[in-house]
Amino acid sequence: MTSTYFKESGPSSKNIEPPKKVMAIGAHPDDIEFGAGGTIAKWAQQGSETVFVIMTDGSKGTWNPEADPLELALRRQGEARRAAGTMAPGAAVEFLGWTDGELRHGERAVAQLCHLIRTHQPDVLVAHDPWKRYRLHPDHRAAGFIATDALVAARDPHFLPELGRHHRPRALLLFEADEANHLETLGELALRAKVEALLCHRSQHESSMEINDPADLAEIAGFRQAVREAAERTGAADGAELAEAFHLISEV
Repeated sequence: MTSTYFKESGPSSKNIEPPKKVMAIGAHPDDIEFGAGGTIAKWAQQGSETVFVIMTDGSKGTWNPEADPLELALRRQGEARRAAGTMAPGAAVEFLGWTDGELRHGERAVAQLCHLIRTHQPDVLVAHDPWKRYRLHPDHRAAGFIATDALVAARDPHFLPELGRHHRPRALLLFEADEANHLETLGELALRAKVEALLCHRSQHESSMEINDPADLAEIAGFRQAVREAAERTGAADGAELAEAFHLISEV
């Protein structure tokens, strides 16, 4: 829930036209919710069709050394589906199935995502910023570079022609941005959907949300407040009440 860095005086743009279809790409089952959950929910409320792409199985997402990775992966898949439905009812969810911690930026993953972009034909992509400095988790770096490479492959007809007709999205929004240049403002309904989607990830309550007891209403309230305060800090960069920040690339 850190503050967002804006180069120079603040963001240079705000609120793109809601997409007809958005594809949100995350390394793990809860990454999209943390980075862009409010924006995805807002667009869904405005009529956007949504496709979630989750690249790894999340099987290492626990502090419990005795946990069964397969059982955790299955549990997290169910959590991801419930969270997606909370943000964007009726959304499609695609699981690429890479082992948590072992996602690789290479030909196979780029081809997988290129195929999905050409199949679903989104006009906006939302993904990790692969250029974020001091990023520790390798899956986040890899997911961002896979997304940018797959966008280029999907848009150009001579890349991977065996994977279907080429398709060019109109914009790419990168969350966890190293240098944010764009805000998406949020209303109360969108922020509430983001929080409820995050809370669907019960397996991550302790490790990612500081919720040690799911029945502790005070801890739940503390997490809700932390998400709100993060959105308030981000919005304050441009006089907005609530917002999420991105690096927007509109020439793709």
